[in-house]
Amino acid sequence: MVERKAKVICSVVGFLGLLSAALGFAAEAKKIKASQIRITTSSCTYPSSPALGLGFTAALALLVAQIIISTTTGCFCCRRGPYQANSNRTLAVICFVVSWITFVNAFLMLLSGAALNAHREEDNTYLGTYACFYVKPGIFAGAAVLSLATVVLGIGYYLLLDSGKISNNSWGGPATAPNQGGIAMAHPQVPAPQYPPSNADPSAPVFVHEDTYMRRQFS
Repeated sequence: MVERKAKVICSVVGFLGLLSAALGFAAEAKKIKASQIRITTSSCTYPSSPALGLGFTAALALLVAQIIISTTTGCFCCRRGPYQANSNRTLAVICFVVSWITFVNAFLMLLSGAALNAHREEDNTYLGTYACFYVKPGIFAGAAVLSLATVVLGIGYYLLLDSGKISNNSWGGPATAPNQGGIAMAHPQVPAPQYPPSNADPSAPVFVHEDTYMRRQFS
């Protein structure tokens, strides 16, 4: 049975993931359209858009969720000692790696898309073709889907570690023998005394992807 602490962590992370996805879909609906850009022979003027705040808030919620999962589970690479391979540990490692891949992509897509939805005026004469950049359709929606995938994989990785499905022996922990009670059915073995007895003590920027934007041509 999942402990109360695990329930709280999963609830918080799940809420943040849903919030990030909802804000991402909202930003997709509110982003700047090509028809809203005012283009002249020397500049591109972008109107203000709610997608700016929605995108940044979605990225922040996703970042907080990833931080919570990472700090509560720790890094399996830092665990010492040899480990035994099993299917549960393999699944946990896969969830861990894939969740970070989806997180990085979703986070950059949200930040890049939000930055391109800021109210601004840009000089387009240096481009030579008088093109204005704007967010591709589906960027925010794709980031929202990746945000959901990130939190689902993160929660799965956390539960695999917290629920004890991966035993201590998998991480190289010492194996403890169970207590063997009852009546002895064999001759008792008494250790022989040592002569002489041993008295020795034991030793002790916002980065914008190239494929994030499209161009609207001005002729």
